[in-house]
Formats: sequence, structure tokens, C-alpha cells
Amino acid sequence: MGKKPVVIGIAGGSGSGKTTVTKAIYEYFKGHSIMLLEQDYYYKDQSHLPLEQRLQTNYDHPLAFDNELLIEHLQKLLNYESIEKPVYDYTIHTRSANVIVEEPKDVIILEGILVLEDRRLRNLMDIKLYVDTDADLRIIRRMLRDIKERDRTLESVVDQYISVVRPMHNQFIEPTKRYADIIIPEGGQNHVAIDLMVTKIQTILEQNAIL
Repeated sequence: MGKKPVVIGIAGGSGSGKTTVTKAIYEYFKGHSIMLLEQDYYYKDQSHLPLEQRLQTNYDHPLAFDNELLIEHLQKLLNYESIEKPVYDYTIHTRSANVIVEEPKDVIILEGILVLEDRRLRNLMDIKLYVDTDADLRIIRRMLRDIKERDRTLESVVDQYISVVRPMHNQFIEPTKRYADIIIPEGGQNHVAIDLMVTKIQTILEQNAIL
């Protein structure tokens, strides 16, 4: 039996610190064959809908994602085949005409708020992580990010959090915690958990004759 890529799923709510955890693991293995596959790239194509309808998109709902394409691409990568990753354009709320060619790697980090929600995706993962952070920290981080990077007003961020982000987190994201092999409290600040994860990944890579 030949080697196969290791798939690490990293989930958690918006502002939980999952991106920090992902980057820490990615940086550690940077000298090796590793790639990051973000679920955010796989929002459904909405070009068939009028812009007014696209503006109502709930990006925190499982139905917003094209998991069929994501699973197809992940299976290709597991067979060491390249993929054409879609690019989502938030200014027009649908996919752009561009794609990003991704070459297969030995380690695949699949990161996103709902990567543990779909059983088919979970079945393709070797390790499932959930980054668990208190709601007050998550909303503060989201505020700082959206105001600074996305030119949002404080009122609009709070309104979106209360009306969409919080209920979607409680209904869909938080429950996926039970599928995780490891729950990492406090996200990127939990260096002990990250070090343990790195050691575990190294062990799997050695078993798969990759390192």
C-alpha cells in the first residue's frame, strides 16, 4: 500500500483563533509538502441569482457551501491529482471567473467554520480539531477584524453577529465540537495543544512513510 496524504480538519467559530492554529501548524511543517485548503473558497456559485438575492446570503449556514465540489477536490488531492480551486468574489457575492491551481501535497489542512459538519468530509480526515473560544472573545476579534480590514461600522458588525453569526454558531458550528478528536481551548494562544498536534502529525507522517 502506497503513501497517502494526511488530512487535518480544523473547525471553530468565527474569531475562535482557528486560523492562528492553522498557521502555526502550517509554519512548522513549511519545509515539507503541505497545503492549506480553506472552506471559504467553496461557497456556492450564485451567478444564476440576481444581485439583490445574493446580498441576502447567509455565509454561516451549511447550505452556503458547495461541499460536493470540496469533497471531489479533496478526493483528487488524496489521489495526488491537482485541482482548480474556485475563487469567491465577495464584492459580487458569487464566484469569480478565476481559479487557483493547487498541486497535491503530503499534508492537507482543511480549515473552516463548518468542515466538521458534513460526515463525508469528516470521513476523509485523519485528525479532526475544534478550536473552542468563549463567545465574548470571538465577537471582540470579529469586531476588530471587520472594522479594520473590511471597513465595517461597529453597529453593522454587532447587528450581523446578533441576527446571523450567533444563532448560526449555536445551531450548526458549536454542535460539531462532538466530532473532534481534539478540542483546543483559547485558539492560537494554546501553545501546548499546538505542540501536541505537531507531534501527533509527525507520528502519522512517519507511519505513512512521508517524513
